[in-house]
Amino acid sequence: MGNHPIESLMKTAMESIQQIVDVNTIVGDPVETHDGSVIIPISRVSCGFAAGGSEFAPTEDSKEHLNAGGQASALPFGGGAGAGVSVQPVAFLVVGNGTIRLLPVDSNVVVDRLIDTVPDLLDRVVGMFQKKKRTADEIIIARD
Repeated sequence: MGNHPIESLMKTAMESIQQIVDVNTIVGDPVETHDGSVIIPISRVSCGFAAGGSEFAPTEDSKEHLNAGGQASALPFGGGAGAGVSVQPVAFLVVGNGTIRLLPVDSNVVVDRLIDTVPDLLDRVVGMFQKKKRTADEIIIARD
């Protein structure tokens, strides 16, 4: 089967989408701040694609026109293709001062902030228990 017109429509649309959407669209270029922290934007990319077409049946008049090989000429074709891309910011990844933090953009910031602080809180609680245990051990050793 030769090249069908719908193939060129689809190829053109897909090449255009490929030029728009690449890895730098999802994970953006890092930006360095004056204090040495690096901020990396993270986005959600959605895309849609559609293509369609139709060959029209020959009319009675065109059936009389045969090409040199005795075959009917190619059927007329009508078609179209379209694509859409949506880029939505999701979060910012902040790397600096020995920490990595994810700062979300959406409305659930409070929940995400709590989840972000849980490891630090656990470290502090464990440190308090270890400090109390060391103090108790020192008191027992001092009595002996």
